[in-house]
Amino acid sequence: KCHQPEGDHLTLLCVYQAWKDSGFANAWCFENFLHGRTMRKAHDVRKQLLSIMDRHRLDVVSSGKDFTRVRRALTSGFFTRAARKDPVEGYKTLSHGQTVFVHPSSSLFQKGPDWVIYHELVLTTKEYMRSVTAIDPKWLFELAPRHFRKVDTHEISRRKRREKIEPLYDRFNPPDTWRLSKRLM
Repeated sequence: KCHQPEGDHLTLLCVYQAWKDSGFANAWCFENFLHGRTMRKAHDVRKQLLSIMDRHRLDVVSSGKDFTRVRRALTSGFFTRAARKDPVEGYKTLSHGQTVFVHPSSSLFQKGPDWVIYHELVLTTKEYMRSVTAIDPKWLFELAPRHFRKVDTHEISRRKRREKIEPLYDRFNPPDTWRLSKRLM
């Protein structure tokens, strides 16, 4: 009922909204195969966030049904956990070039958006991304300019131009900056 094609984070947001519309009823959780305790924990976290916003005198602005705003906000927080679809198999993480796959429980399983952010990696038979949301690659250098930048395609080789991303850090050191090609779009 609450499935969102943009990804898992938005699906979870819709689940929370539906629970809220039911009056935070435990019966609704039971009918929809959800744990009421987990939903109450999410509600408590939301209250804590509202308290922090109030303490710092920040306005709470709703995105309404504009899920692009939510996805951009998620990208600004999870930009280090971005991955690009690999033409051979799965996805490649931007931070380490690691091959990962969308978890079968994800709303994006077998959908295959070109760019995603993920919340966590889980190792079973493969390395799986959980809590996955589709993103626009332009958001990476708009929202994290210290970590991504547009690259002049004339300054990189043909091979690199096809790959469109070139890490700017030594893999044995923490990520510093990544380069993102103009040709991503």
